[in-house]
Amino acid sequence: MSFANVRRLLQGVVLMSTLTGVATGAVATPRDLIIDTDPGADDVVALFLAMASPDELKIRAITTVAGNVRLDKTSRNARLAREWAGREDIPVYAGAGRPLVRTPIYAANVHGEEGLTGVPVHEPRQPLAEGNAVQYLIDTLDAAPPHSITLAMLGPQTNLALALIQKPEIVKGIKEVVVMGGAHFNGGNITPVAEFNLFADPHAAEVVLASGVKLTYLPLDVTHKIITSDARLKQLAAVGNQASGKVVDILNAYIQYDIDKYGMTGGPVHDATVIAYLLKPDLFSGRQIHMSVNSREGPTFGQTVADWYGVLEQPANVMWIENGDAQGFFDLLSARLARLK
Repeated sequence: MSFANVRRLLQGVVLMSTLTGVATGAVATPRDLIIDTDPGADDVVALFLAMASPDELKIRAITTVAGNVRLDKTSRNARLAREWAGREDIPVYAGAGRPLVRTPIYAANVHGEEGLTGVPVHEPRQPLAEGNAVQYLIDTLDAAPPHSITLAMLGPQTNLALALIQKPEIVKGIKEVVVMGGAHFNGGNITPVAEFNLFADPHAAEVVLASGVKLTYLPLDVTHKIITSDARLKQLAAVGNQASGKVVDILNAYIQYDIDKYGMTGGPVHDATVIAYLLKPDLFSGRQIHMSVNSREGPTFGQTVADWYGVLEQPANVMWIENGDAQGFFDLLSARLARLK
């Protein structure tokens, strides 16, 4: 091919790229994101991963809820994560201190009495933002352009449920809700069939499900496949900064519970998979299914009934993530931790 023909071919490629909006050097707009969380060890890892990814995720706020520990401790731990990551520009709003209906439960047996094991905690430099997380969600989603804000739900869904109950029309501002929660193939981690976040407030999960928002669930089915190993912990430690050191210290203490309970070779980093999914969805696979939540008292309380094979012939209402690339997840986490101090 002559030089002139090559030049004409390249000019055509550049023109086509420009017309389709994918010209070389084009920068994607970061996703507007609110992180609703109950830190919790794995929540802190998730927050680090999100805060290290400003090109993809514009974190509007962090909202906290009671879950792994009481609200005062989850709110402190969220502010600690923000401080450790050098992202004190992100406001933290405290939200619901108890579930919608059921008696509160906590997971101090897993996360420790302070919600974090393996690292010392202290009162953060910066205070909470003024106002309540539920009102923040109502005001922000009501004023947002249609389908523009993603919510990463890392704990019980109480805050969003309360906001939707008070003002259902805020659903218009939501682009997607991505939940760490539920279980099907794996079985539960708080009862034989229920995962902790759904068991802690199944009524809230029902409200969010009934709202019609676009929903993606990352259940125990996938998080129990993305587990640590000695090599992966060494990979994180090799990053060699303060953030990676804290993650390794937190995980070394946190994963022991699951290793002992389930006989696993490593431990899951549940909530961080939600952020990884938002950053690199190609690391994960699943399918659109119909899902319901059982809020009736009894042995199946808090169960997510995931109709994987479509036997109920009901319309799909959830993207259910069933598998993920474990090494790809830890490669992503290592690379992003390296961006922090």
